[in-house]
Amino acid sequence: MTTTSTTAAPRGGGARVAVQRFGTFLSGMIMPNIPALIAWGIVTAFFIPVGWTPNADLATMVGPVIHYLLPTLIAYTGGNMVYGVRGAVVGAIATFGAIAGSDLLVANFNATLPEGEAQLGQVHMFIGAMILGPLGAWTMKQLDRIWTGKVKAGFEMLVNMFSAGIWGFVMAVVGFYPVAWLVNGLMNVLGGAVNWLIDTGLLPLTSIIIEPAKVFFLNNAINHGVLTPLGTSQVDAQIAAGEAPKSILFLLEANPGPGVGLLLAFTIFGIGAARASAPGAAVIQFLGGIHEVYFPFALMKPVLILALIAGGMTGVTTNMLFDSGLRAPAAPGSIFAVLAQTAQDSYVGVILSVLLSATVTFVIASIILRASRKRDLASEADADARLAASIAQTEKNKGKESSVLSGMAATMGSGATETKVINKVVFACDAGMGSSAMGASVLRNKFKKAGVEADVSNAAIANLTGDEDLVITQNELTERARQKAPNAVHVSVDNFMNSPKYDEVVQLVKEQKEGAAQ
Repeated sequence: MTTTSTTAAPRGGGARVAVQRFGTFLSGMIMPNIPALIAWGIVTAFFIPVGWTPNADLATMVGPVIHYLLPTLIAYTGGNMVYGVRGAVVGAIATFGAIAGSDLLVANFNATLPEGEAQLGQVHMFIGAMILGPLGAWTMKQLDRIWTGKVKAGFEMLVNMFSAGIWGFVMAVVGFYPVAWLVNGLMNVLGGAVNWLIDTGLLPLTSIIIEPAKVFFLNNAINHGVLTPLGTSQVDAQIAAGEAPKSILFLLEANPGPGVGLLLAFTIFGIGAARASAPGAAVIQFLGGIHEVYFPFALMKPVLILALIAGGMTGVTTNMLFDSGLRAPAAPGSIFAVLAQTAQDSYVGVILSVLLSATVTFVIASIILRASRKRDLASEADADARLAASIAQTEKNKGKESSVLSGMAATMGSGATETKVINKVVFACDAGMGSSAMGASVLRNKFKKAGVEADVSNAAIANLTGDEDLVITQNELTERARQKAPNAVHVSVDNFMNSPKYDEVVQLVKEQKEGAAQ
């Protein structure tokens, strides 16, 4: 079998890959617990004094859920990611220490305030949970290694239970003092910075960071590490003050307007495969909330990121002018999720922020695409010619008996060989439930049409186990996937919805199975 010469997916990535990995880990802690945030948002929407159907008894759930349940769930999830249930339990214990320590710090501070002065509200340990959950689990894992294999038979359970309990106590003390102090101070600084941006009218400038970060898969660190904790604290403070809860911070990253505006511009003014796939991508992005589908379109022509920034700034400005926001995070970033979490007095502002941000992005992106249309048509023809020549050469080399997928191994440089047997195919993305699920569905249908049985699934990159035969990721995420599954064949695609490499995958697996049957 002859390999084809193709462009290798870039290795390395340095700081960008590290931030992506960090953001993915944060996302892995937050995303499974979004249903709890949604449930909390529903409770606040209906039962607080300014809710749709006020109920003083049911409203008593609001405080404990946000202050105790959510941080504990986040810590448990993070600990489980690092060291299973054992690590999860230790991480949860440690987080309760941080919650208690934070409450004591706030109480002591309020005791020093003059009578009648506004008191400091509770600080919710979201960031503390993101620190202590994984840290408690990791340190427990290291301690277990010390006595693994050294405990006498019959005493394993005793040692396991007491060691986890004692270390949980130690980590709770760590949470109570340094971590509680650190997180309280950090939240105070971040909250002050956000309030300053709002007071000075500079909050729209955050789009200069957020919109490019989304395209390069760096948004999770910003969204889950900063915006969600700060927005949740704002909402809780408003509830405590008897105000209608809402935060503009929940819309800084989740606004689907800029993405759908870009995709609509490609639908009308794009060329080739990008134009053909843009309408379907727009539906998935706007209605399904899978924002990743528009990232490849922006990366095709990076200057289009300016259109996304302008759209994002427009959305933020609109929400500031209308004093609109969401009660809780909108996840995924679907228009349905956004509307479901919109505060009672914010529908006009939120809807306008989505429409105007989409319009601004559409107009600017359309101008850019129109201005470069002739050049794009020429380069598209060259690109299509190169792609066609590459496919034709591969088919010429293999005929009907070999596979173009030998070129995939060369493309990814993963160390896979052309004799690699593909049994397990995994689509991987940040969260493992949006764009990767969509890609897996597309490939699964292609296998079905080809009459080939194959194991196709989707997962978060952080959850790759290393036993995958072939891993498919978007270009920006391939390096991280390689690190998790070094022995797999790695395929980079621009768009999970429509890639010619899917046909290559199907052809390879089909030929392998036909060869095995002979």
